Parts: sequence; C-alpha cells; structure tokens
Amino acid sequence: MPTITTIQDLKDLHERRVPRMFYDYAESGSWTEQTFHENTTDFEKIRLRQRVAVDMTGRSTAGQMIGEDVSMPVALAPVGSTGMQHADGEILAAQAAEAFDVPFTLSTMSICSIEDVAANTSKPFWFQLYAMKDKRFVERVIQRAKDAKCSALVLTLDLQILGQRHKDIKNGLSIPIRPTVPNLIDLATKWRWIAAMAKTKRRQFGNIVGHIDGISDMSSLSIWAAESFDPKLNWDEVKEIKKMWGGPLILKGILDAEDAKMALNVGADAIIVSNHGGRQLDGALSSIRALPAILDAVGDKVEVHMDGGIRSGQDVLKALALGAKGTYIGRAFVHGLGAMGGPGVTKALEIIHKELDTTMALCGETNVADLGRHNLLVPKDFEGQWQSP
Repeated sequence: MPTITTIQDLKDLHERRVPRMFYDYAESGSWTEQTFHENTTDFEKIRLRQRVAVDMTGRSTAGQMIGEDVSMPVALAPVGSTGMQHADGEILAAQAAEAFDVPFTLSTMSICSIEDVAANTSKPFWFQLYAMKDKRFVERVIQRAKDAKCSALVLTLDLQILGQRHKDIKNGLSIPIRPTVPNLIDLATKWRWIAAMAKTKRRQFGNIVGHIDGISDMSSLSIWAAESFDPKLNWDEVKEIKKMWGGPLILKGILDAEDAKMALNVGADAIIVSNHGGRQLDGALSSIRALPAILDAVGDKVEVHMDGGIRSGQDVLKALALGAKGTYIGRAFVHGLGAMGGPGVTKALEIIHKELDTTMALCGETNVADLGRHNLLVPKDFEGQWQSP
C-alpha cells in the first residue's frame, strides 16, 4: 500500500482498481471539459495570506450547515452510481460521513436505496432529488425519504436535459457492463472490484427498480431513465416540491445571481453554487468564480454553499473565506471509495480536514467562523470582465 497524503494519491489508486468506464464516469465532464477543468484550476488563482505570531492553540473546524452541527463545513455531495465504484458504495460512504460527523447526500440515481442506507446508518442523511416527468414517482420517493428520516432534501435544478459526456459514450457505459472485448480485458485486471461486487446483491438503481410500474430490470430502466428528466421544471414546480417535502430544502445548480434571487423567493433554506461538476453546460463559469457574485446578490438572506472542484482542505478554506457557509466534495470522496472502500472515504475526509486545519492556523485563524476575504489574495479580474446581459 503506497503512502497516501493527498486526494491525488487516492485518485491514482481509484484509477487502477475500478473498471475504466466507472472511473471515467466519475472523472469526466461534458463536451470539451473546459468547465470541469476550470472548477479545479480556478482555485489555484487564489492565494492565501500567511500570518505569524498568532496563538494557534484551541483551533476548531466545527460549524453548522442548515442548522446541523458538523465537524467541518464539508458535506458529501450526491453522486450517481456510487455503488458501482465499490460494492455497497453509498452505504460505505454514508457510514464514513456519519463517523466523521459530516452530512452525506444520497443521489436519486444511487445503487443502494434510501432504505438500504437508512438501515445501515444511525443518523439522518440528506436526499437528493431529480425532478422527473413521473409525478407519482416524485411523490413516492419524497415520502420514502421522509419515512427514512432524511433531514434535508437537495433538489437538483440543472439536469432537465442531460449534457453529453463523450467518455461515457465511447466506453459504452451501462449497468450491467456491456460485454465488449475492451471492457472484458479491462475487467480481467480489476479483481478487487470483481470480488467485492460478487458479494453484494446491490447492482442496480435501488431507488427506482421495483418502485415504478414496469421497471423490473436494467433494460427497462434504461429506457425509462433516458426520457424521464423533466424539461418543464420551473420555479412554480420548485414551490410544489418544497410544499410536498415540508422540511429543509437545498437547491443545487445555482450559477447565476438572478437564479439565486429566484431561489430566495421560493423559500430555499440554502442554495448550492454548482455547475454539476462540469458535467452539464460546458463553458459555464467555475463554481468558485461564480460564488462572489451570487453572495453579493443574496447576502445573508439564504445560506450559500459551494460545490465543484474541491480537492483539498485549502480549497475548502478558500470557498469559506469568500463567504460560502458550506462546501461539498464529490469526486474527492469517490476517489477514496474506489481506492479503498469505506476506509478510503474516511481517508479522504481526514486529508481534507487536516489540510483545512493546518492552513487555517498558518493563515492566523483558529476558527472557521472567522475566515473571510482578509485571509485571501484574490486577483482583481477573478470574476472576469464580462459584458452584462
């Protein structure tokens, strides 16, 4: 086992141990992948202010996200098909998040079902919802999340139409795996993954198969999923979902100040500045570059979180110092899961926490609540000199 000190180390192991199509599913963006790459590279443009001769004892990274106590303002983002990165992946990730005292968000398109995760954890987790044409399904899955005691609903707004990811098409991504010669050759080298998957019964989308009339296997699911995302989703429907849910609502996929204001108007408890990890609108701004304008638009009237490109505790600090009240990691924890299963997710959280804690101290702060723009050196043109619409 190599010495693991960074998320990149976990990523390297992930790439070696998981079938290529599932690794590429996690580590890819849409079209040219410009936004996917800028989500990470734009963090590098922000510098940190080192401060010295400051008492660094008694440090705390603890905080709150939508009123819930967290050991650090970092949640595990919803990631589809996590259970194909490692057997029972969503359960393992949820357990690691619970032990670390950070939120876990279960995707609608998870392999392990809501009930599976609830049965294997003891604290409430968050559930992410896609708006679907099938309103009966939406009503049922929301009720299932309520029955599982989920403490927040994360409604994703930026997947009304699926962005094209070239790698998925070229890899022939499917569940179960399409038995092409390249896929079979690749699988022959992934014995750890095969051994783990052979021991689990969870190999299909647990929130969908068996919960929709006519969907009993993966072939019927593929037809349903291709046509099910709701292109008619609008703010009135968001209001209806909020009413149906009745609990804390987080809106994910906000990348424009005007949309942030609309989210405020419909009564969102929090918004997530996100471009879907660069997997939808290629050419959109990176999340960290879009964050300041959205904060300027809504101030402290709604809790603003940020998702996209976070690969270190320093990235977390930069987002918090710019004004975000919470952050999300998707690929970072998936790299850990693919590399080492549940312990890998824990390792990813440990890496990010240590980097956040150490960087905070070297910036002269002892509490994440005290982080602010005074801790950063931000380029004058960081938000870009764009022509107004």
